[in-house]
Amino acid sequence: MNNEYFSFELQKVDPETGARAGVLHTPHGDILTPVYMPVGTQATVKGLLPKDLEEIGSQIILSNTYHLYMRPGDELVKNAGGLHKFMNWHKPILTDSGGFQVFSLSSLNNITDEGVKFSSHVDGSKHLFTPERAMQIQHNLGSDIIMAFDECSEYGYTHGQAKAAMERTGKWLERCYKAHNDPAQALFPIVQGNFYRDLRQESLNRCLPFVKHGIAIGGLSVGEPKPLMYEMLDFLRDKLPTDVPRYLMGVGSPDCLVEGVLRGVDMFDCVLATRVARNGTALTSRGKVVVRNGKYREDFTPLDPDCDCYCCRNYTKAYLRHLVNVGEMTGAVLLSLHNISYLHSLMKGLRESIFGGCVKEFVQEFYRKNGEIPAKSE
Repeated sequence: MNNEYFSFELQKVDPETGARAGVLHTPHGDILTPVYMPVGTQATVKGLLPKDLEEIGSQIILSNTYHLYMRPGDELVKNAGGLHKFMNWHKPILTDSGGFQVFSLSSLNNITDEGVKFSSHVDGSKHLFTPERAMQIQHNLGSDIIMAFDECSEYGYTHGQAKAAMERTGKWLERCYKAHNDPAQALFPIVQGNFYRDLRQESLNRCLPFVKHGIAIGGLSVGEPKPLMYEMLDFLRDKLPTDVPRYLMGVGSPDCLVEGVLRGVDMFDCVLATRVARNGTALTSRGKVVVRNGKYREDFTPLDPDCDCYCCRNYTKAYLRHLVNVGEMTGAVLLSLHNISYLHSLMKGLRESIFGGCVKEFVQEFYRKNGEIPAKSE
């Protein structure tokens, strides 16, 4: 579904696996899918400059509605010319609705059909997020893709609890679309329903009338075993719209990216790449490398022999271990640069394998190098 600002071309579907390659056209540039999107929660990807992200091939980044509402304030960002200008990033930006943070970070006072009253994690001040407020904040931020305000139910919810959250999400979606008034921003509805198939189906049915430019899958990767997540993606795969991008929220480990692409997902995001980098862990084509470990003290080889990022071209595991263990911020910067570079490379390889008709061979080689056995859906 297209307008003058957004369109999506599904360029190739692997007939054996259903993996998809496409291009999403946005006001700030094209996004080749499948794509991993680095997370810049507070208007910056931790440790990296925008020019670094551009150089390693980042096509789109995420920022967080809740955090930017708290600090520095969405009105300030609007007065600065919008998020793109404020943070000097001229490619696409996606903002989430703030719903997940409202539920996970804040001291909740009350959840009603009106919205959520909560206390700020910063200073304890009282706030109310409604679907209309979530839209207004994201309008002020000026991101290209905005998310509907939803209630993400936790893993372990009963069917009754999950149903109540799903129904509220559906009602809020209708209000989000009524409040959304900027055609230069694409609003994605979010499929919820926890791990109950009937609720997922009902949630999807509620979303379909509002799917204009994309659809998101929420409430996965929230602590459940990976096979359970894959099982739900298998269930949804043939039911999701085919003419818009499909976004799996909060998923970013290499194996989950691969398995998500195999299940027809186009877009992914996660803080994992930079978070584990700050703890001294690299994501590589040969699996995780925890460089702070003693066995790398005199290891003068690069992090990843298959990677040509700035970190791998110029530094050794021994040097990175030294930086991490003495607390130098350069260590986290280099590891963050590498981790995001690696995930971009992985997605590029998957995209090329879709066009080349060799998706299964690519995935087999991925697991062979990583030394992992893929987690299978039941």
